[in-house]
Amino acid sequence: MGPLGWLLEAQVGIAGSPVLVREIVGNGFGLASALLGLRRLVWAWPIGMIGNALLFTVFLGGAFATPQAHDLYGQAGRQVFFFAVSLYGWWRWSRTRRSGAAPDRAAVTPRWATGRERLGLLAAAVAGTAVAYPVLAALGSWGPLPDAWILTGSLLATYGMARGWVDFWLIWIAVDAVGVPLLLAGGFYPSAAMYLLYGALCAWGLAAWWRTSRAVRPAPAATPSTYSEAVA
Repeated sequence: MGPLGWLLEAQVGIAGSPVLVREIVGNGFGLASALLGLRRLVWAWPIGMIGNALLFTVFLGGAFATPQAHDLYGQAGRQVFFFAVSLYGWWRWSRTRRSGAAPDRAAVTPRWATGRERLGLLAAAVAGTAVAYPVLAALGSWGPLPDAWILTGSLLATYGMARGWVDFWLIWIAVDAVGVPLLLAGGFYPSAAMYLLYGALCAWGLAAWWRTSRAVRPAPAATPSTYSEAVA
């Protein structure tokens, strides 16, 4: 068995249950992507895409012979969408990095979403979950309602990260809060543990991006009165 075959088939025992090595490795790439994203580095996107490819095979047990008895179509589907949105994020951050638009040589300048943008996120969250739920239920996904929110919220968080919105960390926290109990119940222990770790990382990332957004906030333009006082 070569390295690729070993990665696809190897298992370890956790809490008395078999767990795929590729689930552990895929989540490791996901964690590395999150850490790079916290630092606003372009490499966050291609690293994350490798993890997406591995985790896609984990959540489709019927097609890829996983030890779990459940197919999480929302979890698998979001890896495909992640891959597509990550291409956009990779392009957007690379362009910003080359242009030097970010003052601290990072790939994006964090800011909070505007009121209109937040309303758009909320509408997309409701509509996306409402559309995904019956589709996942019809496909036979295990836990279709939480799976629908995880799928929708994950896509919105990834898009928000690509746009540089601080708010995306809050969306990830909401996704993690639903994902941990679902994955524990389904026996996906490495992914559940990674979601817990992501939750702590998201709190750290939220604080870091919030501080940066305050530090790079443009100073308000001086009014004629304040300018007169300054030169007086």
